[in-house]
Amino acid sequence: MKQSEIIKMMSDKELKKQLLLSQFIFLFIGLILSIFLFRNISEWLLYFDWDLNEMLYYGVIPGLIIVLVDVWLMVVLPKHYYDDGGINERVFKNQSIAYIFILSLIVAISEEILFRGVIQTTFGYVFTSVLFALVHFRYLKKPVLLISVLFVSFYIGYMFEITGNLLVTIVAHFTVDFLSGLLIRFQKWGAL
Repeated sequence: MKQSEIIKMMSDKELKKQLLLSQFIFLFIGLILSIFLFRNISEWLLYFDWDLNEMLYYGVIPGLIIVLVDVWLMVVLPKHYYDDGGINERVFKNQSIAYIFILSLIVAISEEILFRGVIQTTFGYVFTSVLFALVHFRYLKKPVLLISVLFVSFYIGYMFEITGNLLVTIVAHFTVDFLSGLLIRFQKWGAL
């Protein structure tokens, strides 16, 4: 059975529960691996730097650029190129802004801690960027979505390479997810 069929059989509550469960699993794996892969936790905590200028310049601005490019592509390309089986719409369409904010924050924190904070620091930039895209397996049969998530993964991974700051990648990831969630919440792509 295809993932989109499984998702259609789930209630909105079940879908939310599964999404949150997957994110907490990512976070748990990231935190456990960080304990084993780094000599001491203080070494790993150095990746969290509250440099607001860096977070704005390498986090918020790239996040905005990613969303703007995505919106432009959605306007230019046929709608079916961006059809993920309705999963993103089910996750965001009828939600409050507060829910979209919190969900985007949870996803950004959990995925960036695992992928940039642990996997990229251990196995490198290219491996992690490809793995991050593959984890979004529902995009594997959608070339535009796959290229888009690969681009975003490499772009955010590169921001981590430049800064060595996980808060930068968390801010960039959050910006992309939150703005994309708001766009889905308030607008249908065909109406853009």
